[in-house]
Amino acid sequence: MGTDIKAPPVTGAGARTITLTVNGRERELRVEPRVSLLDALREHLGLTGTKKGCDQGACGACTVWVDGRRVLACLTLAVTCQGREVTTIEGLGDGDDLHPMQAAFVAHDALQCGYCTPGQIMSAVALLREGHAADDAEIAEWMSGNLCRCAAYPNIRAAIREVRDAAGGA
Repeated sequence: MGTDIKAPPVTGAGARTITLTVNGRERELRVEPRVSLLDALREHLGLTGTKKGCDQGACGACTVWVDGRRVLACLTLAVTCQGREVTTIEGLGDGDDLHPMQAAFVAHDALQCGYCTPGQIMSAVALLREGHAADDAEIAEWMSGNLCRCAAYPNIRAAIREVRDAAGGA
């Protein structure tokens, strides 16, 4: 995956080669120190599942995990992720097998335009792992950093509840 996308030219004098571990695989790339993790993933590694929404940390479309914690890739510098494990939506499922949260999003029609969906799913899986899904109010609070322009919030919460309940509780 990602072989069709050509990395942008690196022109700055401060460009350096870094190694990122993304979805369990070490990837080497040459970037300027100011390149965001989001741009490194999308433009340098061809992993376009993570979306660029606001590019200001306000919408959550770019949510990925760094060492298992939710981060906004648009506000995270790629160079700070060297030596850390980055997980994107592409690394969530197992080949053609969807992660239970991905399947629940489909089953509950928790996506409409789909643009926010990768970030929503990454946050939803994390909030369950963090234990923040006792009820709809808690789910809404801990998902509040992920905006959906299509207002699919009730369906998103239903998908999260389904996965929570299948796992045996919050």
